Amino acid sequence: MNPAPAIARPPGPRFEAGAEVESFYHLVGCDLSRRRCEGTACFVAQNALGGAPVLPAPGEPRIACLGRCFEAPVIGLDRARPRIEVQAREGVVLSRLARGLDAGLAAYQSAGGGTALAQALRGQPSAVIEAVIASELRGRGGAAFPTGRKWSAVAAAPTPDTRWIVANADEGDAGAYIDRFILEGDPHALIEGLTLAAFAVGASRGIIYLRHEYPYAQQVLEQALAEARAAGWLGGSIRGRDFAFEIEVFVGHGSYICGEETALLHSLAGQRPEPTIRPPYAASRGYLGRPTLVSNVETFATVPWIVERGGEAYRALGFSQSRGTKALSLNSLFVRPGLYEVEFGLPLRRIVEELGGGLRSGSLKGVIVGGPLAGIVPPHLLDTPLGFEELHAIGAAVGHGGVIAFDHSTSIAALVHHVLSFGASESCGKCTPCRLGTRRLEEIFARAAGLAEGPGTTRAEVEELIAVLRQASLCGHGVGLGDFAASALRYFGKELDACWP
Repeated sequence: MNPAPAIARPPGPRFEAGAEVESFYHLVGCDLSRRRCEGTACFVAQNALGGAPVLPAPGEPRIACLGRCFEAPVIGLDRARPRIEVQAREGVVLSRLARGLDAGLAAYQSAGGGTALAQALRGQPSAVIEAVIASELRGRGGAAFPTGRKWSAVAAAPTPDTRWIVANADEGDAGAYIDRFILEGDPHALIEGLTLAAFAVGASRGIIYLRHEYPYAQQVLEQALAEARAAGWLGGSIRGRDFAFEIEVFVGHGSYICGEETALLHSLAGQRPEPTIRPPYAASRGYLGRPTLVSNVETFATVPWIVERGGEAYRALGFSQSRGTKALSLNSLFVRPGLYEVEFGLPLRRIVEELGGGLRSGSLKGVIVGGPLAGIVPPHLLDTPLGFEELHAIGAAVGHGGVIAFDHSTSIAALVHHVLSFGASESCGKCTPCRLGTRRLEEIFARAAGLAEGPGTTRAEVEELIAVLRQASLCGHGVGLGDFAASALRYFGKELDACWP
């Protein structure tokens, strides 16, 4: 067994960070075993059941999502497994999960795992980057940045010592549980993807930033990393080559904003996880000031298939500027909730009506694709293809791939209030538009939903606040919340206009 090289870094919030840092997080010392999930999938499911949404008691942290959206509404943690299907010509990230293979290294190898790494180590690092560029893979965490360009920038960055690889496993978008089941059911796909990335860009250290709400994933990852070290997949002289790489798991303490790249890197360094303006970009000055490659779990788990089969084979899947496949997670109001891997270009209607089987009760009122920092798709736009530019054109987004359908039991005013309440509580507070704008909009929509009393407002004020959020927020948090509210006004304006003069 190759010994794991020590990873030297400042203590993060899980160690001895001061009160100023600890106070930023919601879940320090929080027992999740009996806590009620207050994510959007649980919110709309509770409405469909005819019950009032349950809010946390004063002083209790808000549990934004427990990754159990396929069985919402839920309380606490469990290890139930959703339906998992590959509905694409090729299964890239869900094929082993769909076959029900266990998470061990032996099962991964029996299914062909490790072939890509062995193949890459026989060649040059540049060949791995070239394959990723040719694939036209774009980030699966929401930003959709071309992955090959990011890898090239990290590889080209001048540095006298260490480069870092960071897997963003802080899957905080309510409605998304894709990364959770990759981590818990196919961890070696992530480990192989990280190792391929390290070989390609010349990194020697890696960190998996895992959200606090996924404790079982931590157990699986730690065991998988130990297996990988014992097999010579990690450590020094990997597979006999002059290439050393080590990975550790870092568990967050509860903050949605840590899904943003710069905030995540600050969290790792034991600082308050507040977003910062770019440039500089992480590719040149990231964690500890070193070149750092940050991507989400699904992105890294896609890389072994690309390296083994070739970038052109991956590009042959999908359509337009959205190549390859995307994992989607459907919420509990569908007849067939679960995880589905599809090719880009599939109309949303087929996702909702064929894969999901429509809604279990009530008629469809709208679909949120990609999380709370996106928009609502009304039924008349379900023929829109699943694609980055195509969804953006109608005020929505692919995002991380969560799909939350809701029926007419959910009022739009209450839904927007729910999202804005979540957004306001998760704002880092660094920029005024987000800190004050989200709170003001939350108050307005609380009154619109009949949840509070107070002076009325006008649509003009709402539109002005939304414009400020979208144009002046420091990061995508405020911008995305503005996009969500704008989408509600755009497609459900008549319903909302009844709420104010």
